[in-house]
Amino acid sequence: MREESFQFLRSLVEAPSPSGYEQPAQRVFRDYVAPYAPVSGDVLGNAIASIKGAGEGLTRVMLVGHSDEIGLLVRFIDENGFLFFGAIGGIDPQITQGLRVAVQTKNGPIPGVIGKKPIHLIEPKDRETVVKLDAQYIDIGAGSREEAAALVRIGDPVTFASGLEKLQGDRIAGRGFDDKAGSFVVAEVLRAVARAKKKLPVDLYGVSSVQEEVGLRGGTTSSYSVKPDVGICVEVDFSTDQPDVDKKQNGDVGLGKGPIIPRGANINPALFDLLVETAEREKIPVQLTGHPRPAGTDANVMQISRKGVATALVKIPLRYMHTPVEVLSLSDLDNAVRLITATLYRIGAKETFIPL
Repeated sequence: MREESFQFLRSLVEAPSPSGYEQPAQRVFRDYVAPYAPVSGDVLGNAIASIKGAGEGLTRVMLVGHSDEIGLLVRFIDENGFLFFGAIGGIDPQITQGLRVAVQTKNGPIPGVIGKKPIHLIEPKDRETVVKLDAQYIDIGAGSREEAAALVRIGDPVTFASGLEKLQGDRIAGRGFDDKAGSFVVAEVLRAVARAKKKLPVDLYGVSSVQEEVGLRGGTTSSYSVKPDVGICVEVDFSTDQPDVDKKQNGDVGLGKGPIIPRGANINPALFDLLVETAEREKIPVQLTGHPRPAGTDANVMQISRKGVATALVKIPLRYMHTPVEVLSLSDLDNAVRLITATLYRIGAKETFIPL
């Protein structure tokens, strides 16, 4: 991966963006994409870039990844200045206690920690009990409700404090790869297309959507406004090359083996075939998985928007999803960009995606 792209990925990942509070990350996306394509926004906060193809009446293709991440939200401040919170998105209460966090206030981030009773003070029978999220609390070091309330407002979002970190080889760890990895790929495809000498045979719309983690909301509104004929959602998926994940349930996929192309009811068969054929032609490694149900991504809502959209998923293998230490391979990101860019040049009339 080129250094400029990696620094963009770092900035995108480290920008706070819990669902409903995505604009710091969206600003990073818009600033990066602006030299390559005009970018607009909508009332929900989606960022939508567009690149016109060579001709009129072309197939409209929407490429989408969501910028929002899981997080917490301040709901109550007690008399001693401790902050009680609720979850934004799917948060596992087993992992939160003892973590460093950042409360995102109007005057900037306030550091804090999620407190944990010392094991010495926990009764043996209670040591294996998971403390519910609504009983956990954040300590910012304040001594009273008044001191805390002078810094933090009810409704302020909270992010895990971890940033992007390089591991061995081309693997990186951090929070929010679900799904800033997708927004990153969307931006890199826009850059690749804008720099290519040959114009696309389609009109391309690249979307960094919002509020996916709380109900696929940005994907719904952006699909309605873009009116795509074809849609490719870039997401993350469970990498099963870790010791505690069942391959029989989730497929045999691993980091560094290429992007994942799922099959199932959420996927248009002609678009799936086109992606796989393109991967074979371009010698891009890919992995296949089966999704017997709708995949729980922006592809769901895009598929049934208006009169229907031919949809597909390109997914990045990810370990430890919805934790502060998600891990992925940079080569999978690069290959996803290569795959989608090459596929765009092979998309024809929208009628070719009607199943027969």
